[in-house]
Order: sequence, then C-alpha cells, then structure tokens
Amino acid sequence: MIQDIKRINIIGTSGSGKSTVSRQIAEKLNLPYIELEKLCWQDNWTELSDAEFFPKVQKAVSSDGWVLDGTYSRTRHIKWKRVQMVVYLDLPLHLVLYRVLRRTLLYIFKGQLLWAGNKETFRRAFFSYDSIILWSLKTFFRNRKDYLIVSKSSTFSHIKFVRLCSKKEVENFVAQPNDTFNQ
Repeated sequence: MIQDIKRINIIGTSGSGKSTVSRQIAEKLNLPYIELEKLCWQDNWTELSDAEFFPKVQKAVSSDGWVLDGTYSRTRHIKWKRVQMVVYLDLPLHLVLYRVLRRTLLYIFKGQLLWAGNKETFRRAFFSYDSIILWSLKTFFRNRKDYLIVSKSSTFSHIKFVRLCSKKEVENFVAQPNDTFNQ
C-alpha cells in the first residue's frame, strides 16, 4: 500500500525534474517536501561546509515521512539511512540540457530569487566554471554510473530503487502512485 512508503528521495542530474516531481509526489502523499538546495546554499552562492550542512540534513530527515528533493551524494550516509524509496530521474541528456537551459534563462530574465536570495546571472550561467549548464554536462554520465552501482549494492538493500528514463515514465509514476510505488 502507498501508506507503507513515507520516506522518498528523488535524485537526478540538474534539469531532470527533481523539484517538480518531488513537489507533486509530496502533495499527492500529503508529506513534507524537503529541498536539499535550500538547506545547502548561503548568500553569494556559498555552500555550507559538511559540518554545517549534515546536521541540517539529519534534522530534515528525522521525521517519519518526507519527500526529499536532491542528489548531493555526500549526504547519502544520512538521507539513505531511513529512506524507503529512491527515484532516479534518468532522462535523456538532450532533454536535461534543454530543461536546464530554459530554466536558467527564465531565472535570469525574471531576476528570480533562488536559495538564500541568490540570483542566476548570464555571466555565471554561460561564462563561469560554476555554470549550472556546465555542471549538468559534467555530472550527467557520472550520476548514471554511480546510481547503477549503488542501486545494486547490498549496503542499500533496504531501499526500493526506481529508475525513470522517459517523460512518459515520469508522468505515469506521478499520476499513479498507488500502483507505481509498490510494484
């Protein structure tokens, strides 16, 4: 039954749709939505140190139910201790790049505030080593390889892993949680 799954982590490369899917599932299941980006970033695009970040993650996942949006492999030892399901959004590279590019441009042109009051800029997005577009390219295949290894690891045998490889699979998963969460 769907009620059996109450701790879910949605992972994937930047631009794969983690936030959208996480919010949709959290709403359907009436569970808190937790965004790792919000926990990690400080002003001026400064990431928290592990010593500061890890206690925040621990506190966020200490409750009985949640949908966690974010990969952050360095937090795996905390977030996957009690997670019941990990959903990996493994969409095609062309789709991920299109989405991250579109989203980044929207953030720039709207001047949208992101975590801790940060804003995406044209310079940062297109002419910086900190570019989210570059980050998506650099991590896409590494994330896929890593997921395939950890999903088969005996260390994580308590976790139900779900890999979604197309927009249609994602739509079906979100639309039919009673069926898809417990296949």
